[in-house]
Amino acid sequence: MPAEHPAPPNPAVMRGGLLAELGVGAIGGMIGGLFGGGSGVFYVPALEHLTALPRPTLHGTATAANTAVVGVGALTFALAGGSIDWNAGFGMLVGGTIGGLFGARLIMKVSHATLRWLFVTVLLLSALKLGLDIAGVHLLQGGAALSAAVVHNWIYVAPVSLACGLLIGAWAAAVGLGGGLLAVPTLMVLFGCDLHTAIGTSLLMFVPNSIVGWIMHARQGTASPRLSLTLNLGALPGAIAGAVLALGLNAKALSATYAVFCLFVAIRELVRMYRARSPQVDAAPQDSVVAVADAP
Repeated sequence: MPAEHPAPPNPAVMRGGLLAELGVGAIGGMIGGLFGGGSGVFYVPALEHLTALPRPTLHGTATAANTAVVGVGALTFALAGGSIDWNAGFGMLVGGTIGGLFGARLIMKVSHATLRWLFVTVLLLSALKLGLDIAGVHLLQGGAALSAAVVHNWIYVAPVSLACGLLIGAWAAAVGLGGGLLAVPTLMVLFGCDLHTAIGTSLLMFVPNSIVGWIMHARQGTASPRLSLTLNLGALPGAIAGAVLALGLNAKALSATYAVFCLFVAIRELVRMYRARSPQVDAAPQDSVVAVADAP
C-alpha cells in the first residue's frame, strides 16, 4: 500500500493547542486592560512565533483579538469606578471608528520607516513625560500642552479629537498593534487627562474600532476566524484583571509601570529597525519582536 502522507499542520492552530491560545489571549487581555490597549504588541510577536499564519492574517487576527480586550476592559473600568473623559473621548471614538473603516489602506501608503519612527518617538516621549511626572517635574501646565480653557473648548476639542481618533484608529485597524500606546499619551498631552482617565477613555474609544477592524479583516480573509475567537475568549478574564489592576495602582505606580512598558516596546522596535539593516538578518527567520514594517 502506498505510504500515507501526514496532513500539513493548520497554520491557524497555535503550537500548544487550545490552552496556549487561551493563555496568549489572557496575557494580551491583561496588557490591554492595564495600559488602555496595546495588546497587539504582545499578540503580533506571539502569533508570529507560535503559528504559521501569513503576515497579513497575523496582523488581522491581532486586530480581531482586541475586541474582547477593549470591550470588557472598558466595561470593567466603568463598573469599578474608573472615569472617562467624554469631552475628548467621543470625538476620538467617532474618529477611531471612521479610521477603522476607511483609514487602514490610507495610512499604509505612508512609508514604513516614517510610521515606525513616529511610533517609537511617541513611546519614548511618553516614557519621558511619565518619568518627569513621577519626579515631580511638570513641564506642561496641568499635564496638557495647552491651557485648560483651550482643552475644554469644543472648538478645539471637536476637530482635534476627531482627527486624532481617525489617525490612531486607522493605525490600529491596519497594523493591529500599538493603538492604545498612541491614544493614551494623546489624551494626556492634548486633552489634559490624567493617566487613569486616559486609559479608561482609550479602552472605550477602541470598542467600535476593534469591531469594525474584525469585520473588515474577516471580509477580506486576513483574520483567522478560529484564533480570533479563542484569543477573545482567553482575553476576557485577562482584560478584567488588567483593568482592576490599573485602577488599584496609585498614580505614581501606574505611571512607572506604563513608562517602563513604553520604553520596553520602543527598545524592541529600535532593535528590529537596526537588525533589519543587516542583509544577514534579513535572510534569517524573523524573531519574535514587533514587526510594524511588515504589516499588511
